[in-house]
Amino acid sequence: QVTLAQYGGGLAQAGGSLTLSCRPSGSINSRYLMAWFRQAPGKEREFVAAISAAAGTPRYGDSMKGRAAISRDNAENTVYLRMNKLEPADTATYYCAADTKLITDPQVILTTGYAYWGQGTQVTVSA
Repeated sequence: QVTLAQYGGGLAQAGGSLTLSCRPSGSINSRYLMAWFRQAPGKEREFVAAISAAAGTPRYGDSMKGRAAISRDNAENTVYLRMNKLEPADTATYYCAADTKLITDPQVILTTGYAYWGQGTQVTVSA
């Protein structure tokens, strides 16, 4: 059984930082592309960042570009999303996702591009 267990999140003040982590289990390992999406109430789920398998090449969406950093520790089989300079508009449920695509695949930025999803973790940023 494949699961993507998410940790972190919670409440932060504007201008602050938070780090989310995602630890897959089952057959998902360093050979998988990993990504973070987020979904605010009443809005569609949007791409935040992705990181390639093994080498860890990142790719960022526009929503948090310059304020987020995605990384992975293959030894721990864990992916991180460090979010800085948080804004109230960053309030959303954040989801970890995994698939076998290459980082250059156009579907990397689409929710339909991923076979596996985490349960989501809430991030709330207060003004």
